[in-house]
Order: sequence, then C-alpha cells, then structure tokens
Amino acid sequence: MNDAEYTRVPLWRRLAAGAYDSLVVAALWFLGSALVLPFTHGAVTPDHPAAELLYRFYLLAISYLFFAGFWVRSGQTLGMLAWRVKLKPSAGGGRVSWKQAFVRYTTAILSWVVVGMGFWWSLWDAERKTWHDRLSGTELVKAPSFSEISNPSR
Repeated sequence: MNDAEYTRVPLWRRLAAGAYDSLVVAALWFLGSALVLPFTHGAVTPDHPAAELLYRFYLLAISYLFFAGFWVRSGQTLGMLAWRVKLKPSAGGGRVSWKQAFVRYTTAILSWVVVGMGFWWSLWDAERKTWHDRLSGTELVKAPSFSEISNPSR
C-alpha cells in the first residue's frame, strides 16, 4: 500500500481502538500490581506519598511499554489491529521510532488531561490529526483488512 492509498482515521475509530486497548492495559496493570504487592506490604497509599508516586510511575511505564512496543514493532496495538488502525510516521514510510513513540505517548496523556481537547482537535484539523499526531510526527491511517491483503485484486 503506497502513501496515496492511506486514509486518515476518524475520531470515532481511534477512540474505539483506544477503548479496546484500555481493557488490555487494565489487565496489565492488575498483573503488574500483583507482582509488586508482596514487596509493598500495602504501603502504596496516600499515607506513603513516595511509594504512591513510584507506583504511579510504574503503572505509566507498564502502559508505555505496551503502547510503544507495539507502535515501534508493527504500528498496531491489539485495539488498533481490531479496528484496522495503523500508526505510521507522517513523513515517508518505515516504522515509528522509540523517540516518536515516547513523544506520542506523553503528549496523548496531555491531550486527555485538558478534557480530551487534544483529541477533539482532530474534528477541526484539515488532516484529522490530534495534538500528539502533530507533535510526534506520526499519524493514524486505516489499515487494510485481511481480505484486502490476501486478495489484492479486489
């Protein structure tokens, strides 16, 4: 598929993929929490601010490794795969770099913090890009279905 065939993804599709991925991330957080629980002795509470802060960064690291790992490897998380969404660099082909994945992840968090304004921005943007698309130099495009890949003449 060349660049001329890429179609940018509408907001509803990116949110659907994000909702799917949030379930996977929640499961990873449960597993990650179960791994550290024996070592914390219940100290991850507001009464122990240092432990709580460290735990929050730990959970962010888990979700970052999930998203960035998939983005860098294949351009698609599990939710993106299900909803036929693919992440690619805005300029040219190739794979997303770890730097782009980090910028995208951190600015996507900021996009949510301001009442999702970074996402809503795509409704007015001529290229349907969010803040984190623009700042990371990446974009979401519609991925071909399995039938389109296996039967390219259709």
